[in-house]
Amino acid sequence: MEYVVEVNSLTHYYGRKKVYENLSFKIKKGSIFGLLGKNGTGKTTTINILNGFLKPKSGSCLILGEDSYKISPETKARIGFLIEGHIQYSFMNIRQIERFYSEFYPRWKKEVYYDLMSRLKVLENQKISKMSCGQRSQVTLGLLLAQDPDLLILDDYSMGLDAGYRKLFLDFLREYAQAENKTIFITSHIIQDLDGFLEDCVILDYDGVVLQMPIEEFRSKFKMYQFSTENESVKWAKDDVVKNFETIKNKVTLYSFGDDETMKNYLTTKQIHFTDFKCIPMDLETAFVGITGKY
Repeated sequence: MEYVVEVNSLTHYYGRKKVYENLSFKIKKGSIFGLLGKNGTGKTTTINILNGFLKPKSGSCLILGEDSYKISPETKARIGFLIEGHIQYSFMNIRQIERFYSEFYPRWKKEVYYDLMSRLKVLENQKISKMSCGQRSQVTLGLLLAQDPDLLILDDYSMGLDAGYRKLFLDFLREYAQAENKTIFITSHIIQDLDGFLEDCVILDYDGVVLQMPIEEFRSKFKMYQFSTENESVKWAKDDVVKNFETIKNKVTLYSFGDDETMKNYLTTKQIHFTDFKCIPMDLETAFVGITGKY
């Protein structure tokens, strides 16, 4: 198995504030990997460490076989990085910015860039400053893909984009990555967009890693159960079976990796009388909120 990213026991603090401890994961070549979490759980910190902008307090991070904090210029050129907000030189036009960037990348593929521009139906002399946020995001994506990077790192690509442009962004990105066997590392606050896009993920919470597993396995094994109970005084807690819970009067929602029988036996063992027991299907966003909590 060839890994493009190898993170081992990564620990980081800002002063005395812990971001996370012993974060470990690997990203397979050609895969689409998501780092998911609430605001302030360390997603951008991880990306800054991956890019060599930040040195972790402890642990190691290898990118394409090199220490990310000491990465060589040659390897750096194999990484495409999309910063949050799609920042570009807005005084340039479509043609000028392509020519400007092409001088820095020996593997430059301008046809990829202009293919995407043709889908936007924009003129080559159109200035970026006169474009919508959605159009600017596609310019950024086109420039990123034209670099022909082996690893694409995207920090919250969705900022300021409406549903149509977010879908265009991901559809074009997936099509290109699969055709060229590229590896993608992505974060986003709009989890539902990544449903059907991601292959593997790590989910962070304020206490560290909540989960690491392939998306399809997470979707198939993680369950939401709802039922009614006459005992409203039950003190629910997270344990080996219950990963999260919500209660509204006598209505209870439990999240678990256990199957129906496991959950029913769990309730019976705790002498909790229940009715209207059912397993509720979840999309990726609902499952994410289920395992991390709403607050």
